[in-house]
Amino acid sequence: MPTKVIFELNSASRIGEILKYENKYSVLIVTDKGITSAGLLSSSLQSLEENNIHYEIFDEVEPNPKTSTVRKGAEVLSNHSFDAVIGFGGGSSIDTAKALGVMATNKGDILDYEGVGKLVNEPIYTVAIPTTSGTGSEVTASTVITDENTLFKAAIISEKIFPDLAILDASLTMKCPPSITAATGMDALTHAIESYISKENNPISGSVALHAISLISVNLSKAYFYGTDRESRENMLEASMLAGLAFSQTRLGNVHAISQSFGGLFDIPHGIANATLLPFILKFNAPACLDQMVDIAIAMGIDTANDSKEIIADKVIDTIAEWNHSYDIPNNTKELGVDISQLDKLVKDSMRSGNVLVNPRLTTAKDVEKIIKNSYDGILNERDVKHESFV
Repeated sequence: MPTKVIFELNSASRIGEILKYENKYSVLIVTDKGITSAGLLSSSLQSLEENNIHYEIFDEVEPNPKTSTVRKGAEVLSNHSFDAVIGFGGGSSIDTAKALGVMATNKGDILDYEGVGKLVNEPIYTVAIPTTSGTGSEVTASTVITDENTLFKAAIISEKIFPDLAILDASLTMKCPPSITAATGMDALTHAIESYISKENNPISGSVALHAISLISVNLSKAYFYGTDRESRENMLEASMLAGLAFSQTRLGNVHAISQSFGGLFDIPHGIANATLLPFILKFNAPACLDQMVDIAIAMGIDTANDSKEIIADKVIDTIAEWNHSYDIPNNTKELGVDISQLDKLVKDSMRSGNVLVNPRLTTAKDVEKIIKNSYDGILNERDVKHESFV
């Protein structure tokens, strides 16, 4: 993981000094209009100005960034001589910045590089400054962009895409509203869990993932209900980064395979789609990863004394479902806006994801169809259609 990480409160207000040290004097800031209107950029812009660093702002990023957005940003890049790009915001802004860093030095279209290891040239110097604690995109080797022609979320993966620098400043997350805090926090939990149970899990990524799970289990509730508690915000930002570090080595699993099809087809925000799907996928996966589920339960602080592995796995699933309920996250994907009439395309796009290949349980198209149907109807336990966590 080659990204240099600066983890310090108010460190975003030193971005000009940091870039000057790196001999970068002209930057494109990639963000969304919510960030600019909220004034979150102000201290960073002041720092750039104080250090005589030229900047332009591209704030047209939307949730689930699209190819047209990357193409617009690439036009801005081509009209100026930028030597760095800064992704400032949530995962969508950071992913877009990473894609623009790629297009600054590589010919063609961003979709030409879909898949693994297709980049020819190193991107320009890329900085990631997250304002949410969820995606971990600041330390990952991928960017995900929606193909507007097919509505498929295409993943571009290459070791060259790791940002050069990540600035983790918890002060930027203090004003994050509860709904975003919950969705991004559960997104980070999904990353950590899917990384830990991935077929590509290894001792290093596994220890990092478990620590992320522990941090989230202790801190998400306080970040959600209290909001401005600095310690919980810092711990959630750390957990998000660690989960990103872990899954950049292992990939993910069926939650992401399916949730990305939801995002591409229905523009459903990624974090909340992951949160809603997670209990259903874990129910499917549990028979193939019972030992890992026990480890996850311990990291979550769940009492495992005298219980069988199967019961412990159910406790993990029930706890996650209860967390979703307490954070006002839907317990079924119908409420997210999934149109079940598009089931065939959802299954096809989900199976196209490389994440299915590292999912702990072998998965067929029929399996994905059943998972989507159950999640749509909110059926977590088929023997007990009305699970108490979903009442």
